[in-house]
Amino acid sequence: MAAIDLNSDLGESFGTWTLGDDEAMLDLVTSANIACGFHAGDPSTLRRVCQAAADRNVSIGGHVSYPDLVGFGRRFIDIDPAELRDVVLYQLAALDGFAQVAGTGVAYVKPHGALYHACTSNPDQARAVIEAAHEYDPAMAVLGAPDSPLLAFAEAIGMEPVAEAFADRGYLPDGGLVPRSEAGAVISDPATVAARAVSIAVEHRVTAVDGSAVELRARSICIHGDTPGAVAIAGAVRAGLEVASVGLHSFAL
Repeated sequence: MAAIDLNSDLGESFGTWTLGDDEAMLDLVTSANIACGFHAGDPSTLRRVCQAAADRNVSIGGHVSYPDLVGFGRRFIDIDPAELRDVVLYQLAALDGFAQVAGTGVAYVKPHGALYHACTSNPDQARAVIEAAHEYDPAMAVLGAPDSPLLAFAEAIGMEPVAEAFADRGYLPDGGLVPRSEAGAVISDPATVAARAVSIAVEHRVTAVDGSAVELRARSICIHGDTPGAVAIAGAVRAGLEVASVGLHSFAL
C-alpha cells in the first residue's frame, strides 16, 4: 500500500495579524512546518502551535527563513553562508524551546520561501542550512525539493533527506514551481488539488502547466496553510488519499 506524509506551513500569525487556521489544519496533516519568527510567527504563536501539534501527535518541523518579516521571507537575501548558518541555528533553537515545553521536539527542518528556492540552486546556502541543522541535532530529518543540493548535502552528512511535492502549486515542465508572480502558480480548487495529491502519491507524477507529465518521487506532500480555503483543500486531499488507500504517516515518527 502506498503511504505519504502530509505537511503544511503553520504558525504564521504575528501580533494582531492572523493567518490561517492552525488548529483545523493540524487535525488533517501529519507534519507541521512551524514558522520560527524570522518570516512570521511570534513567541506566543509558536508556543500555541507547538502545543496543538503535540496534542495531536503531529511532527514538528522548523520552517526556517531569511530574516525577512517585512517580505514574509519571499525575497532572496545574498547573505554570507556563515551568517545564514547562525540565522538557521537561532531559529531551530527558538522553536525547539517551545516544542520541548509541549513535550516533544523539532524533528526536521524545512527552508521557507526564497530560502527554499535558493537551496535548489545555491549550494553555499544549502550547505549552510544543513550545517546548522546538523550542529543542532544530527538526527533531524531534512524536508526539501527532490534532487536539490539541500537534500544531497543532508544525505552526505548522514541526515535523513525527505523529498516533497506540492499538490497546490503549479509545476513547470522541468519540475520547477511556477513563480508566484505568474498565472497558475497556486491551485485553490479542492477537488483539483486532491486529484493531484493522489497522482503524486500513487503514480509519482503531476501534470505541469503545459499539460505534460512531471515525474515526482516524494515522501511528503505540502498543502500551504496560508492559501484561501486551505482547510477545505487539506480536507479534500486527506479524503482523496484515504479513498485511494494511501496511508498517511509522518516521515518523522
